[in-house]
Amino acid sequence: MTEPSNLPRRSPYRTLETAAFWDACAEGRLVVPRCDECGERFWYPRLVCPRCGSAAVTFVEVSGRGTVYARTIMRRGDGPFRDVAPYVLAFVQLDEGPTLMTNIVGADPEAVAIGQAVRVVFDPVADSADAVPRFTPVA
Repeated sequence: MTEPSNLPRRSPYRTLETAAFWDACAEGRLVVPRCDECGERFWYPRLVCPRCGSAAVTFVEVSGRGTVYARTIMRRGDGPFRDVAPYVLAFVQLDEGPTLMTNIVGADPEAVAIGQAVRVVFDPVADSADAVPRFTPVA
């Protein structure tokens, strides 16, 4: 884990479909669902493959590396994000294929660029074993 970001984080709400993902994050690992029938890796966590409809789904560890597919700088926030703007909200396409919505941390928001290489970091949740995956530029 790296230094925590200044972004808010709280323990995730676990469901049957998301528990494996959040448990892996708490261990510092990034996992995505993969269909055992067609091999498709996909995002968001669910127990049925969106490509072929199979219920044979396994969570597999991925490298945590990817590229900024799209990004925006949030200059105003609400609720717990009110006092942390500006911050980057982005879609990151993992090297393994799926695209996740996340935050880019550890960089000047103005310097984050589409196509930039990033890697996952895990922001710890206070008073909990949980962690929130975010991404930071690859040095």
